[in-house]
Amino acid sequence: MGMDIPRPVGTLSPGTARRADLARVVLLLTMTAAIAFMAGMLFEQTTDSPHNDEDFALFWQTWDILEREFYYGLPPKEQLIQHAIQGLLRATGDPYTFYVPPAQAEFDRQQTAGAFGGIGADVTLNADGNLVIISPYSGYPAAEAGLKPQDQIREVDGRSLQGMSVSEAVALLRGEVGTDVTITVYRPSENRQFTVTLTRVRVELPTVDARMIDDIGYARLFSFNSTATTQLEDAVQRLIGEGARALVLDLRDNPGGLLDQAIGVSDLFLGEGVVVKQRSRSGRETVYRSEAGDPGESLPMVVLVNGGSASASEVVAGALRDHGRAVLVGERTYGKGSVQHVHTLADDSQVHVTFALWFTPAETPIQDEGLTPEIVVEVPDEPEPGEDPILERGLAVARDLLGTASAGENE
Repeated sequence: MGMDIPRPVGTLSPGTARRADLARVVLLLTMTAAIAFMAGMLFEQTTDSPHNDEDFALFWQTWDILEREFYYGLPPKEQLIQHAIQGLLRATGDPYTFYVPPAQAEFDRQQTAGAFGGIGADVTLNADGNLVIISPYSGYPAAEAGLKPQDQIREVDGRSLQGMSVSEAVALLRGEVGTDVTITVYRPSENRQFTVTLTRVRVELPTVDARMIDDIGYARLFSFNSTATTQLEDAVQRLIGEGARALVLDLRDNPGGLLDQAIGVSDLFLGEGVVVKQRSRSGRETVYRSEAGDPGESLPMVVLVNGGSASASEVVAGALRDHGRAVLVGERTYGKGSVQHVHTLADDSQVHVTFALWFTPAETPIQDEGLTPEIVVEVPDEPEPGEDPILERGLAVARDLLGTASAGENE
């Protein structure tokens, strides 16, 4: 037997209630679509990028899904954006095209200025994405621990560097002065892996070390920072004043630096001519030239290079060789001849983008090829203390050049 339950005054019938609920849902969906449309219109109006299209909408769709459904707490929005940019640049496959977070960008500015805190080594990424030591700085933790050029740093404090950009890896290596950092190193020449703990120190980059060796002036250039040309010019003038009859320019383990400094250093020893050719993917060529009038232009020269001589070092060595101004002595250079634009973004982070390649005056490509010296010197893995085979051979070549020049004058 059924029972009639009185319906309260103002209560809708079941059918009417369902229709009202449906109407509310339709209204809500309509409002949501309108808001999304307006947001999209606003995004299109405020974003000038030509990539603001349906394909790029997949990115925002993924972002929305992540925000709605991800079980664990999401990183801050800024961090997500940074990783998205890193992934975009990493997809190019070029180790020299990468994103630098704001803190790391400040570290880089300090390095260009000449001081920072770390282990004392220049590093880069090889073609396999491994972080490779170009050169450890003498007297600093990396060198004191016996690390060598071409050693690969695989982990920092137990964290794998695989897939990281140079800037991400360097950010882990650097830190507060006096703190320890443990790195896992793979040495290809010995096919072995080992771990070493280093204490971070304040790294003050040297620029020039110059002295007389008998009647030959010796100048070692450690980096092409913003003061390289000025300091080297002062050193060369001093050496000439002390009676130097020839010059040995040591670019070993010099990882490069600023292009304008490479042009300036080359100009110290060249008359008027081409220093380097810079060629973009469109074929557009920019030619950088030297001018005559510097006191170092008449000195017989030897340039010392090795596998740690990279980038701007290769520009200088290639220019001096191609113009017949210097004999290259040592080992094949690194082979970093790509050129990057550095763009500073609104938050002081940076984007490095490869936009051109360098070629020597005689059209020798530097990228991946490097420069093979006219006189190759085999260096043992463990040279005797105090021995420097490359420098010794370079000095001998410089003396030969002096003898040749003297014979020419007598004739």
